[in-house]
Amino acid sequence: MAVVGIVMGSDSDMPVMSKAAQVLEEFGVSFEMRIISAHREPDVFFEWAKSAKDRGIKVIIAGAGMAAHLPGMCAALFPLPVIGIPMHTTSLGGRDSLYSIVQMPSGIPVATVAINGGKNAGLLAIKMLAVGDPELEAKMEAFLEAQKNEVMKKDEKLQEIGYKEW
Repeated sequence: MAVVGIVMGSDSDMPVMSKAAQVLEEFGVSFEMRIISAHREPDVFFEWAKSAKDRGIKVIIAGAGMAAHLPGMCAALFPLPVIGIPMHTTSLGGRDSLYSIVQMPSGIPVATVAINGGKNAGLLAIKMLAVGDPELEAKMEAFLEAQKNEVMKKDEKLQEIGYKEW
């Protein structure tokens, strides 16, 4: 049974949304992924979002560009955490999406990551789920330690060879 729902309004969002899916897979977290347009098929979207909790979904990751209604509408219909990913847009570079998602009305919170921040959305979902899952928490701690070690190795290399040889 999926515990994370990933939803996007268009297949053009797939390169970003797949990064969230990849992170969830790496951590062994089950998910479902859908393309549902809140504007073009509102009845399908409403049913998906309203029934998500009953299907076992604990967190929704919603990607949206332009008007960026998908994350906010998920948050209005789904009682558990929603993470919004603003998509880069050609007209305004994703700032329109970012502003739409972070400026939700009081009472309808949406956690928001960076423009095209699919990886961070996946990691944030894992951190949310890890609050009640010691095994997942341990995996996150190991991931963070591995990141730290990677940076330390790069610094050691820099100290050894210098910036001119990099």
